[in-house]
Amino acid sequence: MTAPFGARLAAAMDAHGPLCVGIDPHTSLLEAWGLPDDASGLRSFALTVMDAVGGRVAAVKPQAAFFERHGSAGVAVLEEVIAAGRETGTLVIVDAKRGDIGSTMGAYADAFLRDGSPLAGDALTVSPYLGFGSLDPAVDLALSSGRGLFVLCLTSNKEGHEVQHARTDDGVTVAALMAARAAALNADTEPFGSIGLVVGATIGDAAERTGVDLAAVNGPLLAPGVGAQGAGPRELAQVFGAARRQVLASSSRGVLAAGPDAGSLRTAARRASDEAKAALSTALS
Repeated sequence: MTAPFGARLAAAMDAHGPLCVGIDPHTSLLEAWGLPDDASGLRSFALTVMDAVGGRVAAVKPQAAFFERHGSAGVAVLEEVIAAGRETGTLVIVDAKRGDIGSTMGAYADAFLRDGSPLAGDALTVSPYLGFGSLDPAVDLALSSGRGLFVLCLTSNKEGHEVQHARTDDGVTVAALMAARAAALNADTEPFGSIGLVVGATIGDAAERTGVDLAAVNGPLLAPGVGAQGAGPRELAQVFGAARRQVLASSSRGVLAAGPDAGSLRTAARRASDEAKAALSTALS
C-alpha cells in the first residue's frame, strides 16, 4: 500500500520547503504569457509550470475549474498535469472543492481518489458544508488508497464567515465542528494525518474567535496567503500558533507571473519557498 499522504507530504516539505505552487491558468495569465485562451494555450501553460517546478517543490495544486472551462480537452490537460506529477515525484493536490451526498459524493471520490483514475492526484480539496459526514465516501477512499483531503475550514473570502463562523445550539461554531471531525480522523498519526484543512493565512484571529484548535487537528494546513502574498511571521503566529509545522503555503500568481520562461518560474518558486520557510521559522522562534 502507498504510504499515507500525510507522511509523504511531511517528507516533501522537509525536502523542498513548505510551498505548494497553484496552477491557476486564468484568462489574464494566458494572455500575459502570449498564449491563446483555448486548450492548446492551457496545455502549454500547465506543462511549462510542471517542467519548471516538478521535483523541486513539495506540491502543486491545479485548480480544476480553469481546466474544466475548456471542456473535455481541458480535462485531458488536467490528466496530463497529474501524470506529470507522478513522473516527477511531485505531490498533486487537485483543487476541485467537491462536496455532495450519497452516491454522487461516491462518484466524485471515485473520479479523484481511486487508484487508476486519470484524475486521481495525491489529495483533493473538498467542501464539508452539507455536513462533514457527507464526505465519508471521499474520506474512506482517500485513507484506503494513501491519499489525502483538504477540507474547507476557515477561508479568507469575505462571505466565508456566514457559514464557517455560525454557531450551533450548543454554541460551537461550524468551523470548529469541521476541525474536530478532521482531528478525530488524524488521531495518533505521525508526523501528521492525511485529512487536512484549508485555512487562509490572512484570517487574523478567526481561529481563536471560532474555537478552532488547529494544532489539535494533527493534519496539514493548506494556507493561501503566506509570505510574499501578505502573511509574514506576525500574521502566521496569530493564525496558526503552535500548528505552524503543519502549514503548506500556497502561492499561485506570485509564482506564475514570472512565466513563461521556465528558469524564471523556477527562481520565483524557489524564492517563494524560501520566504514561506523563513516566515514560518521566524514565527516558531
